[in-house]
Amino acid sequence: MAKIFCVANQKGGVGKTTTTVNLAAGLAQVGQRVLMVDLDPQGNATMGSGVDKRSMALSVYDVLLESASVAEAAVQSEKCGYTVLGANRELAGAEVELVDVERREKRLKTALAAVEADYDFVLIDCPPSLSMLTLNGLCAAHGVIVPMQCEYFALEGLTDLVNTIKQVHANLNPDLQIIGLLRVMFDPRITLQQQVSDQLKAHFGDKVFDTVIPRNVRLAEAPSYGLPGVVFDPSARGSQAFVAFATEMVTRLGQR
Repeated sequence: MAKIFCVANQKGGVGKTTTTVNLAAGLAQVGQRVLMVDLDPQGNATMGSGVDKRSMALSVYDVLLESASVAEAAVQSEKCGYTVLGANRELAGAEVELVDVERREKRLKTALAAVEADYDFVLIDCPPSLSMLTLNGLCAAHGVIVPMQCEYFALEGLTDLVNTIKQVHANLNPDLQIIGLLRVMFDPRITLQQQVSDQLKAHFGDKVFDTVIPRNVRLAEAPSYGLPGVVFDPSARGSQAFVAFATEMVTRLGQR
């Protein structure tokens, strides 16, 4: 049975997509079967996984509208080693089209149930807003991985996200919990970042992952080549950190 995780943060620009594709590639490298689901209409996680969002015959949009199954719509990213259920601009229309349908927030959960046995991990890249798409991700997931920059405003956004997760847990998905907080774009030379990191550990304890992802130019360059940093430059510090994070995830969840 697959472990299904949302990578979510209501604050934009914190590295959700970078985290999703690099964790997917890292997990694939340590021998896990991975499905990456792109729930953002911008399709950045799709393009960053070596899949052209413009040429996809089927996407997560078709899955949410129940005109295709996950098995039909997903494609294998040969370069990256994991499977991609991609997104493109069509997905923006799903918000409107799902307004009046039954079980609208459970569409993704139902679709993923059919392929759970085929994967060890399913990672869902959510848009930054709390939309019907994000709600589908949260309803389908067993837990949430929260990428965080160690800055003051990030703590503000975290409070909102924790409240959202509590509401979804109470009303729609009793399985949902925060799996852990991942410190990303971290620069230990900046005193404030170190202070925020210490605050996170004091408040959340072992919910803060041991692995820290450093600020890294190669990770930032990789999307322009349509690859996760882990595949684009495996020797980069950021790439190695994501492989270490994948190993920590597997160990923490007892998948080995």
